[in-house]
Amino acid sequence: MRVVLAEDNALLRDGLTRILAAHGFTILHTVDNAPDLAVALADPDAEAAILDVRLPPTLTDEGLRAAIACRSARPGFPVLVLSQWVEHLYARELLADGGGSVGYLLKDRVGDIGEFVDAVRRVAGGGTVLDPEVVSAIMARPRARAVDRLSEREREVLGLMAEGRSNGAIASRLFITPKAVDKHANNIFTKLDLPLAPDDNRRVRAVLAWLEA
Repeated sequence: MRVVLAEDNALLRDGLTRILAAHGFTILHTVDNAPDLAVALADPDAEAAILDVRLPPTLTDEGLRAAIACRSARPGFPVLVLSQWVEHLYARELLADGGGSVGYLLKDRVGDIGEFVDAVRRVAGGGTVLDPEVVSAIMARPRARAVDRLSEREREVLGLMAEGRSNGAIASRLFITPKAVDKHANNIFTKLDLPLAPDDNRRVRAVLAWLEA
């Protein structure tokens, strides 16, 4: 897979380049600022992007805006956003189109190479990945609206869905059967008023409904 990498910290950029190359990814472009990122994302050969939320020149949310613009022009384009801080609003904006293939990780997560590479692959494969710390922060917020309908177990399942875990991984984490996970997932979709649709799409929409709450 040909990847665009945007990170203004030279050491982290070099480290990410080495990690990705070692795990079979081709680094198509590496950039350290928003204008160059826009050009790189316009390359039709680009198949995914990993980028920092904050890039020069203003170091605010240039990377996030570039990701959203790219996905508007190329629906479903895989984007994994890296951030120094927990900010669930970034995740919500990334998920807003309901298309999947998005991720939001804290930069500290890169230190676990296996977990980071797995997150990249899950996003590239059409999944959604939210950093566990982001999930924990959201879970700690007061619930509202349709999310109030979920049981504690269903909230646990939805939280692990938000991390991008498969049903098998959720079952293993919660010490329940995959069949039980399927049942909880269907209950979540019903309680959040999500109509029938491809399962991956409904998972994204469920996580989005949770973020909006």
